[in-house]
Amino acid sequence: MNAKEYLADVELAWCPGCGNFGIRQALAKALATLELPHHRVVLVTGIGQAAKIAHYISVNGYNGLHGRTVAAAAGIKMARHDLTVIAESGDGDLYGEGGNHFLHNIRRNVDITIIAHDNRVYGLTKGQASPTAPQGYKTKAQPFGSLSAPFHPAALAVALDAPFVAQSFAGDVEGTAALMVKAVQHRGCSLLNILQPCPVWNRINTFAWYKERVFSLEDEGHDPSDRSAAFAVAARQDDRIFTGILYRREGPTFEDRHPVLQEGVLADRPLPTESELRALLEEFR
Repeated sequence: MNAKEYLADVELAWCPGCGNFGIRQALAKALATLELPHHRVVLVTGIGQAAKIAHYISVNGYNGLHGRTVAAAAGIKMARHDLTVIAESGDGDLYGEGGNHFLHNIRRNVDITIIAHDNRVYGLTKGQASPTAPQGYKTKAQPFGSLSAPFHPAALAVALDAPFVAQSFAGDVEGTAALMVKAVQHRGCSLLNILQPCPVWNRINTFAWYKERVFSLEDEGHDPSDRSAAFAVAARQDDRIFTGILYRREGPTFEDRHPVLQEGVLADRPLPTESELRALLEEFR
């Protein structure tokens, strides 16, 4: 299949030079590689610049509330566990407002792919520091620098034993697309954190800045089955930033363990009749 078939023919509202453009291209390439029919994919987003991607990719799209991206995606997967469900949004949406849902979906291991556009700022609401911004990062909202320690999503995901944890750089479209393919193919809750420059609000972590610092775990001989090594890499705080598959394991998903879902797709089941509903209500009288 051709990647262009997945690019919606609409005007894009992102700023020139935004890392979101590369991520959109990568997602289209990944969907084409996977040869997924458009109607069999659901792209779930929240609110923000990254969340606009649901309108820019030609598959089923759902915009949820700010911070509820993962919750909506999990709900859709429960109703239609025969579909490919991708939760994609910004680092503020997924890790800030949505941090609780991010954490508990990993714990439940619902079979969805979480793709985070990590630019360390809230790009839609004028550049406040996001959870992944480093301590001391200055913005108009934090003129004395962010007082909070940064959130490390990959380290948390490994600590929670997420079955697939990876990171890529938006400037590497081919590499990002390849990791998207592997994340979607892996059964269970998959996380792909994408380092994404914001040319308007984040003038520090630019494309050039990342290109000098990102390194491939594959080139380092990293073993993604080694959880201790994965956590050590994710927790490091120096000038070398990893890309590639950090951690990967096999195991049953939430859907595998849920007895009701073994009987078929929830959305395809017949609705109860009026007499059946009345009989059910009588039990509570």
